Amino acid sequence: MSAGTATGVTGAPPPPSGPSASPAAPAPGSGSGSAPGSGSAPGRRFVARAAAATAVLTAAGSFFGLVRDQTIAHLFGAGSETDAFLVSWTVPEFASTILIEDAMALVLVPAFSLALSRRAAVRETGKDARALPEDPAGPADPVRALLAATLPRLLLALACAAAAVALLAPPLVGALAPGLADPGLAVDCTRLTAVTVLGFGTAGYFSAALRAHRSFAPPAAIYCAYNITVIAVVLGLHARWGVRAAAFGVAAGSLAMVLVQLPAFWRRLHLRAAGTLRARRPVRAARPPRAARPPRAARPPRAAALVGWGVVAPVAVFALSRQSQVLVERFLASGLPPGAISHLNYAQKIAQLPMTFSLLLCTVTFPLVARAMADGRTERARRRVERDLVLAATVVLLGAAYVIAYAPQIVQLLFERGAFGAADTAATASVMRVYATGLLGHCLAGALVRPFFATARPVWYPAAAMAAGLLLTVVAGALAAPRWGVHGIAAANAAGITTTALLLLCGLRTRVLPVRVRAVAAGLVRLTLAAAAATAAGLAAAPLLPSPLPAAAAGALAVPAAFTAAALAVRAPEVPQLLTAVTRRFRHAR
Repeated sequence: MSAGTATGVTGAPPPPSGPSASPAAPAPGSGSGSAPGSGSAPGRRFVARAAAATAVLTAAGSFFGLVRDQTIAHLFGAGSETDAFLVSWTVPEFASTILIEDAMALVLVPAFSLALSRRAAVRETGKDARALPEDPAGPADPVRALLAATLPRLLLALACAAAAVALLAPPLVGALAPGLADPGLAVDCTRLTAVTVLGFGTAGYFSAALRAHRSFAPPAAIYCAYNITVIAVVLGLHARWGVRAAAFGVAAGSLAMVLVQLPAFWRRLHLRAAGTLRARRPVRAARPPRAARPPRAARPPRAAALVGWGVVAPVAVFALSRQSQVLVERFLASGLPPGAISHLNYAQKIAQLPMTFSLLLCTVTFPLVARAMADGRTERARRRVERDLVLAATVVLLGAAYVIAYAPQIVQLLFERGAFGAADTAATASVMRVYATGLLGHCLAGALVRPFFATARPVWYPAAAMAAGLLLTVVAGALAAPRWGVHGIAAANAAGITTTALLLLCGLRTRVLPVRVRAVAAGLVRLTLAAAAATAAGLAAAPLLPSPLPAAAAGALAVPAAFTAAALAVRAPEVPQLLTAVTRRFRHAR
């Protein structure tokens, strides 16, 4: 499954040296209204507001994503035509995961955070940026320097990559799905979706820069713009172009992602940086003599150097390995009867919704963790990471319990209309239940990888952990697909990503942050037990109401209630505190 379609230890290692620990910024304030990019740390109210805004916009984007999938299912069903389109959709899925969700954010958020930390140090000391040992001859603003050094090169590279995908579409389709019934249609759709490499890459750059500046609403709105555009294009052109209209809509949607962020990006980075430069020009310090400059080896690296190949390579390998699970699934499913790829896709789209919402908090707090690491505040980063892991696991396990218990009702309610029949519902629901067993692994992998790359230093361990999980997915899928079909492929996916999550959790303490692995693991076990009890309660209650809408609505109440009761019984972490907070807020509202 793709993520794109996220306490102390005795004898723990010291905080990492290098760029992540230097320069140390002044002690942050505790106020929640600190200015973006300032040296003060945001309070809980800021995090809550940012998470709430992100959650609302992400929920809206997910809603329109379901409408998009419903539209495609209604118009084209689940057959050879949609199989061809979904093979072409591999390109935007890869681009989205690598250029928006994973690689771009994991590289650029720490880089911009370090640049902002250095800008804050300049403002605190009152010295001009030219006097910093970072770059005595460089520009006055580290943020502007990073922007100028990375954005033009990135746009050129993305344009070349998009052209290469369009040119190499025939062999690419042959490699992705050699048993496809209509490869010509898939080639046409792939050439259209190649535009998403440029669109998603630019949108991912804007999102990372804005989040580092603590601006979360525009990045969270990109999927609303994307899905609304896809829906509009499909409805307007499907009678003339068939399923190619969906591919064209995906390309147009990627450009809408850029446009919805462009005004905020221009205001936050271009104008702010220009103002900083103008303010500094009258008081530029003289360039120190060569003898007074620190040795080159002793200087902290420039912020722009933190997006070099030495840093990008491990992030890119991790993201490619993670997204390669989709390639494995579609490669194995292409030899199964027509519709297998479509059933996997629809099941995945629904099952990954709990994972998407579980990682919202990690998306908001990742810039804060990266900034804490840049300022050398390892203890603050450690506490934030541990809390995020437990909260994300709570959300995803609750969602997984609901998905497993009410899978047939959910699929019937969302998709069973038009060309999507009862047989498609049964196949999709059964696959979705298998997928849901790996949701915790997907959630933890997405949450755990962020602190590894928050240091802005080359870290290859996550790529190695993901490669081990991918190898298990390939071997298990190849062995299981001939006997169990799409269910074996989904089970292999769950086993592979769970293995990766366990490896990341074990490696986090020794390589990045001194997290309490045993305490975190014990909390996850308790939450898993609560989810198992909630799943059993949901499975028992689901047949009581034959109609899908009342059954799904009743399950939305029964499963959380059973989960909460079981979590309290096993003393799962965070659940009592969350329940107390909700109760207190309800009483206050009354």
